[in-house]
Amino acid sequence: MLIIHAASIEGNLVLWGEDSEQHLTPPDRHVVGEHPYGAQARFLAEAIGLEMSDNCYGSAIAWLPSQGDAPVPSSAMAGPTPKSRAKPRIRPWTVTALRLSPDQTGTLLRACHQRLVLKPGVAIGPDLAYWTHALRLAISMTAHQQFLPSLSERGGQTVATWIPVFIGEDAHRLAELAALMPASARALTDAVATEPPATAAQAILREFLTAQVDHLARASAYTDGLSHPDFDSAHGAWMSALSFSDAVVQSNPVQLQHLRRQVAEWQRPLAISANSPYRLCLRLEEPPEPDPEDEAAAIRQNDWYLLYLLQPHADLSLLLPAEAVWKNRVNGPHQDFNPAEFLLSSLAQASSVCPPITDSLKRKQPAGHRLSTDEACAFLEGQAAALQQAGFGVLLPAWWTRHGAKTRPGIRVRAKAPAMRGGSGLSMTSLIDLDVEMALGDEPISAQELEELAELKVPLVRFRGEWVEINAGEIRAAADFWRNRGQVSLRDVVQIGLGADHRARDDNVSLEAEDWLRELLERLQQKGRIEQLDTPQDFCGQLRPYQQMGYSWLAFLRGWGLGACLADDMGLGKTVQTLAALQQDRRQGNDRPNLLVCPTSVINNWQREAARFTPDLSVLLHHGPNRRDGDAFRQASGEQHLVITSYGTMNRDRDLLGSVSWRAVILDEAQNIKNPVSQQARTARGLPADYRIALTGTPVENHVGDLWSIMQFLNPGLLGSQAEFKHNYFQPIQTDRDGAAAARLQKAAGPFILRRLKTDRSIIDDLPDKNETKQYCNLTREQASLYQAVLREAETRLESAKGIERRGSILETLTKLKQACNHPRQLQGDNSAIGGRSGKVARLQEILDELLPAGDRVLIFSQFAEMGVILQQHVQETYGLETTFLHGGVTRKQRDRMVQRFQDDPDGPQVFVLSLKAGGSGLNLPRANHVIHYDRWWNPAVENQATDRAFRIGQTRDVHVHKLICAGTLEDRIDLMIEIKRETADQVVGATPERWLTELSNAELRDVLALSSTPVG
Repeated sequence: MLIIHAASIEGNLVLWGEDSEQHLTPPDRHVVGEHPYGAQARFLAEAIGLEMSDNCYGSAIAWLPSQGDAPVPSSAMAGPTPKSRAKPRIRPWTVTALRLSPDQTGTLLRACHQRLVLKPGVAIGPDLAYWTHALRLAISMTAHQQFLPSLSERGGQTVATWIPVFIGEDAHRLAELAALMPASARALTDAVATEPPATAAQAILREFLTAQVDHLARASAYTDGLSHPDFDSAHGAWMSALSFSDAVVQSNPVQLQHLRRQVAEWQRPLAISANSPYRLCLRLEEPPEPDPEDEAAAIRQNDWYLLYLLQPHADLSLLLPAEAVWKNRVNGPHQDFNPAEFLLSSLAQASSVCPPITDSLKRKQPAGHRLSTDEACAFLEGQAAALQQAGFGVLLPAWWTRHGAKTRPGIRVRAKAPAMRGGSGLSMTSLIDLDVEMALGDEPISAQELEELAELKVPLVRFRGEWVEINAGEIRAAADFWRNRGQVSLRDVVQIGLGADHRARDDNVSLEAEDWLRELLERLQQKGRIEQLDTPQDFCGQLRPYQQMGYSWLAFLRGWGLGACLADDMGLGKTVQTLAALQQDRRQGNDRPNLLVCPTSVINNWQREAARFTPDLSVLLHHGPNRRDGDAFRQASGEQHLVITSYGTMNRDRDLLGSVSWRAVILDEAQNIKNPVSQQARTARGLPADYRIALTGTPVENHVGDLWSIMQFLNPGLLGSQAEFKHNYFQPIQTDRDGAAAARLQKAAGPFILRRLKTDRSIIDDLPDKNETKQYCNLTREQASLYQAVLREAETRLESAKGIERRGSILETLTKLKQACNHPRQLQGDNSAIGGRSGKVARLQEILDELLPAGDRVLIFSQFAEMGVILQQHVQETYGLETTFLHGGVTRKQRDRMVQRFQDDPDGPQVFVLSLKAGGSGLNLPRANHVIHYDRWWNPAVENQATDRAFRIGQTRDVHVHKLICAGTLEDRIDLMIEIKRETADQVVGATPERWLTELSNAELRDVLALSSTPVG
């Protein structure tokens, strides 16, 4: 495992690496010097995939905590902790370093954002992860134009630079981010340094941000390869150099000196603001209450006032009037600070955003300025926010802060429910009568009153004792939109009621529904009010209370033709709840076929769960080269209750599957359609169905855009078009972190998503103490080929073998077949690649993809020590997470340390790999709530003993046990035999599970070990 570290030297990012696997790479790629883990720079460049020039390579001094003659590894993935008990001390180590340009820095940090590994085997150190946040701040400041052109000296030359401006909120962000800087992010110095770095974190961060902002600001205007044009003035040369990558200002020394003085004077107001203990604050004061008898004045007033104040950074609750400044009643922290000069300078800067301030500066000692109603409205709607962004304080009237846009004219819609009851001849296309009423805030208002307000042609009016923002265009547009909407579909009413109709929301619409229609909307928003159904007749199993609720919820939405996303955590039984809903639908007389689309890796799971819980639901597998086509498929599917296919087959057979009228289309692992423009997502949306179900533990994997794709499959149009969703939800939530937009999305989409977590106490109380599931995996083609090769070799040897020799050959064959099922690398004993070669590893990764982001801790058992090494390496390289492995070669002291860190260290490993012999007993690991048996021991008692490492006293969460089985192999058949003969399981497998296999005849043994026709993914 290579761990990449990063520090900033003079604004440039410098990388070095720790390599914990020196034996896996040629020795000439490592420093044979002072730092035992210093990955060579050229090797590091290859690892991160950047093309580097020769001048990027070099050495640096890393000042690291050290014990004895070695630095302390940054994590357990970087090497074992030194055994010395001496207190670590900071020592210098020579490391090979890779110096990045600003452009390369941006490329690398964007690739590292929110990741733990850059690619398999290359982990991201916490210091490198820190600089990704610094880059985001630089990008934000550049996007908001928080920078200015400047001059600086570099190598004896004058260069043009863009510098970030840290005032207001950006100054706070700078301080907060600097406080979070890891010590290792400033642990590097140049190779000639003899002392540890002493520069403060904020100064280092400023240098880095300056370099990045300069690069970003000039990037679009780079003119690399062109020569500098000649200019008569230094000012022209400066402006030109701001767009060149080398940035050198080419002019004579006299002109350059004069230019430097001009720039310093020009930046002086900014320097005053940046060093001031105060900030300018502007308070908008509304006109006084009018004479009640003066009706005209009561509606329209034109006497607003903008008051100037100073606000100390140390105490924003303290407000000092400008008049106090002019009377010398405000003092600065030092003699060089002049409050009056600062006030005038700040007002001049604010006037560029708020033009009325300019007029006040014509007066001597301005303390405020009167505004017209139009000017006050412009201030409220735009200038106030711009001033706040620029770092000024702004205080607005309470009614605006409290209501804002909510005081706009609105629409009150009353939806009349038809006489028929819900579900009796009604659907989402049924028409609903509407009564439309205009309102202003909470006050009903006639059309005539609104017209009179619109005719005033002023943006702010005092109406019935409260100031209201008026827009004549909005009034007329809202009235026109709703005037002729006497009838709409039930689907439209649901959208309006849930706030999903963006046009209705923009027009400030409220909905009042009647009778069963009101009840429908309330049930959609309050899932707990849905009628709980009995377990379906002929369902072979007992649903737990939360599963009963989930199945009832699916049935409720199905009754209205609405799609549902069941997003329960892994292990809570999404499969069982779905099968119960299908069984209940069939009991109601719906015999049309249902289509289930799932990843290939879980096809076997669905077949077996359906056979177990709903045996009277006939199942057709549409997968593999021998699947039916054309009329044969249409006829066969019409005779089945459930047709199961994979996402890949769905894509290939989209026309065939689209020719069947499905009762339901169900997507398992529905995050597979998170990309709405993918062929997979388009095909799924195009399949005809009465209703749809999406099953996923991660409805939002990357961002809220994933949710639109799933909801568009379930209930087309509910969240608007993709462009409307981006405008109304995605950009406000992802970019602006708009809490109101997130709340609207929750209100609109929440009724169709049922999400229960294992950490919810109400769910935990209803769960069994131990929940076991079998995860059926397919072999890869390589695994199937190796499996067959082992069988052919065994058949040849067994023909002539007898007695103890035959028994030994059978046991050897069983071991090799298990290894083939586990991973080709284990069987072949080489050091080859891990990913993409084993169906078990793929299924394990799918499980961990869901568990690790949730913070769950996992035990993985294997009976093979060599497989444990493979699993440990794969988890570390795939997720960048430290993973411990307990095997027979671990000393007792090391074992106790592993257990203590897993149990008690909040930052300890999430994944603990154990060999079954070394970790199957004698350990107490209740911190884990998931146990994965990677390969089976075939003895339930032994497996249960291993599971009991987590399922024991002290466990506060339910333990979920996952048993991985390769479908169609000996693992599958032996598991089936154990299930069939569970009452005599001890006799079947005994203390030596393989013994009974050695007593079978060659023909019987061939039947047990043979590979079935459909195990290959």
